[in-house]
Amino acid sequence: MNYIIVAILFFLSGFFMKYSDDLFDVNNNLNYATIFGILCGVASGLAAVYSIEAAYIFIAILIGNFLVLKVDGIHHIISLITFVIILLIGGIPNLNMVVLLICILAIISDEVGHEMISKVTQDRFLNLFFEYRFVMKIAVFLLAVCGVFDIWAFICFMMFEMAYVIAGIIFESLN
Repeated sequence: MNYIIVAILFFLSGFFMKYSDDLFDVNNNLNYATIFGILCGVASGLAAVYSIEAAYIFIAILIGNFLVLKVDGIHHIISLITFVIILLIGGIPNLNMVVLLICILAIISDEVGHEMISKVTQDRFLNLFFEYRFVMKIAVFLLAVCGVFDIWAFICFMMFEMAYVIAGIIFESLN
């Protein structure tokens, strides 16, 4: 497997995910949000086909966000369908349910914490921790350190996270 390609797919997925969300949430632009959502689904799906670690991460993101009701627009549904179609065509990897559950719980913790923490505390550390969704970063890092994931999975996930932040900055600067 070529880690450079997987890293690029992680980066593109993070960028397209954030840009799609901002286009829909801020600009109410369903058409462009859907286009960027499809691009996110393609990048995430291809990464999941090429890398089992990516499959754990992106399937967990999908399930976790679905469970906390963050799949809240047609652009998300179309992204989800695109992702699933690519997995069905490329092959769904055989996943360990315990590892997948760890990733899903990390995503749920991040999403719930992100939405709730500023409402219940003024603690700066906790606010930053959940603003930048550190639970999943820690989970992926620990899975890599324990040998469940390749350390490249953590690096690729950080590329996803970096792209997500960059997309937000670019979006804000253009609006």
